[in-house]
Amino acid sequence: MALLSTTSMLEKAKQDKHGIVAFNVHSFDSIFWVLEAAADLKSPVILQTTVGTVKSLGAKNIVEVAKAASEHFNIPTGLHLDHCTDFEVIKEAIRAGYTSVMIDASMHPFEENAARTKEVMNLAKSLGVNVEAELGKVGGVEDDIVVAEEDAEKAVPGECKQFVELTGVPTLAPAIGTAHGIYKGKPDIDFDRIAEIANLVDVPLVLHGGSAIPDEDVRRCVSLGMAKVNVSTELKNAYSAAIRKHFEQEPDSLDPRAYLQKAKEAAIDMAKSKIQMVGSEGRVVPSFV
Repeated sequence: MALLSTTSMLEKAKQDKHGIVAFNVHSFDSIFWVLEAAADLKSPVILQTTVGTVKSLGAKNIVEVAKAASEHFNIPTGLHLDHCTDFEVIKEAIRAGYTSVMIDASMHPFEENAARTKEVMNLAKSLGVNVEAELGKVGGVEDDIVVAEEDAEKAVPGECKQFVELTGVPTLAPAIGTAHGIYKGKPDIDFDRIAEIANLVDVPLVLHGGSAIPDEDVRRCVSLGMAKVNVSTELKNAYSAAIRKHFEQEPDSLDPRAYLQKAKEAAIDMAKSKIQMVGSEGRVVPSFV
C-alpha cells in the first residue's frame, strides 16, 4: 500500500470522531513495530520523524522503509515530518516522499508564522502533501526545540480561526496546555479552549505532547476535535527500558535478535494501548485492503 496523505486520513477521523496516533519512530526497526501493532488492530496510523531522525537515517531511506512496511502490513499509513523550522529540510522530505510536514514557526509573531506556513503550503498543496502548523507554544523538548515551562503559551481561539483562513493550512496544532516529554505533574489541559477552537475552525486539530496524558483526558480531547494524537517519549522509553532490562537480567546475551525482540514486544504493546486509547481500532475499511 502506498503512503497516504494524512489530510484525508485526519478529516475522516474527525468526521468519525476518533483519533489517529502519530508515533515518533527513531529507527527502521520501530517503523515495522508500529505498523505491526496497527495491522493487528486494523487501525490507520501515522509514522512521524523529527528533523534529528531525518538527519540520522536519511529522508529517502525512511520513506523507502515506511513504504515497504506499509505494503507488508497493508495498513493505511501516513508519514509526517514533525516540528521542522527549516524550509530546506521540509523540501527534502517532500521530495523524498513524505506525505505530511509540519512547519513550526510558532516561536515567531503571528504574521511571520502565517507567512512561513503559506510558503510551505505553496509548495505542498499541489503535491497533495498535508501541512501542519502550530499556534501558541507547546512546552518541553522536541529534538533541538526547547520551550521552557514559563514560556509556553496557549493558543488564542480567534487567532486560530484567522490563521486557518489566512493560510489554508489543513491541520492545526494549537497549544492547549500539554507539553512534550513525560509530565512532572498533572497536565493542565484547557478543554474549554479546545472546544472553542474546534467550533471556530473546520480542520482537524493535533494534540502535541500526548505521552503520559491519562487515557480519559486524551479521549476527551479527541471527542472535542483533536484528530491526530502525537506519541513519542512513551514509545521510545518502553523499548529502551526493555533493552536495559534484558542486559540487567542477561548481561552476557549479546545477540541483537534477542534484545531487539524484547524491544519489539514492548513497543508493540505500547503502540496498541495508544491505538485503543484514541478509538481507531477496527477502523480500516475494505477499500484499504
